Amino acid sequence: MNFQSDLSQSSEYKSFRSSVPLKKFIVDDDDSKVWKLYDAGPRSVRCPLICLPPVSGTADIYYKQILPLTAKGYRVIAVDYPTFWSVGKWCESFRRLLDRMEIDHVHIFGASLGGFLAQKFAELTSQCPRVASMILCNTFTDTKIFNFTDTAPLFWMLPSTLLKKMIISRFPRKMMDADIADSIDFMVERLESMSQSELSARLTLNCSQSYVEPQRVQNVKVTILDVFDESALSQSVKEDMYKCYPEARLAHLKKGGNFPFLSRADEVNIYVQIHLREFEGMPYSAMESLKSGDT
Repeated sequence: MNFQSDLSQSSEYKSFRSSVPLKKFIVDDDDSKVWKLYDAGPRSVRCPLICLPPVSGTADIYYKQILPLTAKGYRVIAVDYPTFWSVGKWCESFRRLLDRMEIDHVHIFGASLGGFLAQKFAELTSQCPRVASMILCNTFTDTKIFNFTDTAPLFWMLPSTLLKKMIISRFPRKMMDADIADSIDFMVERLESMSQSELSARLTLNCSQSYVEPQRVQNVKVTILDVFDESALSQSVKEDMYKCYPEARLAHLKKGGNFPFLSRADEVNIYVQIHLREFEGMPYSAMESLKSGDT
């Protein structure tokens, strides 16, 4: 019998799955590369919030952002990546996805690998900017922190069980509160649903030698969101993030683990709204209009 997490059996998650359809896009010549996404909120918004998952996540991990934020008038798109073996190829296909969806600019919420890819996309499109702002959650600027740059080219050969073990080994092991434990169970459930090629490709992106050149990420508003409790990232990695973006707004959570968008969704959503608020009424607004009574 397959394990089912408490979150996937919750009424909130079931409401999300019943109300927001999963869409699929092929934007490359290779029709095996399928972008999967949940697109919710007003389609008239041309600068939506796009959520990019970590290695172990699928697009539905952001259901706790999609439902509350779209209820306030935001357009939120959560994305699941096709299989790509280089950051450059990923960025080029992501650009084509935005073109296909007729989206010129985006705000990006990226967690871990998703945050790294957000930064690289902003960097690689700096001559013709597509990224209006970024919310970088528990993420990094240099893949060398994982100490796999030499072996990453071999990930494609490893069995799924070993790849999953590599990912799970970075999850916190100490005593944790119920919400953080539930978030880990949910992410492990998502991990189990992924194929060997999906896992190996994401780990390759995560660990192959690559780093962000923040000087090329100009005129992009940044919020760095991280946690004070145990997560996969060391304090030195967090400090490197702060140094790369000295003008960034810092959003710290006392607790949240690796996946605060699940375990502390209400707090995360407040920070997201604070981040997006300065764009309201502007060309890069992520919401259709400010509803009376909204805060």
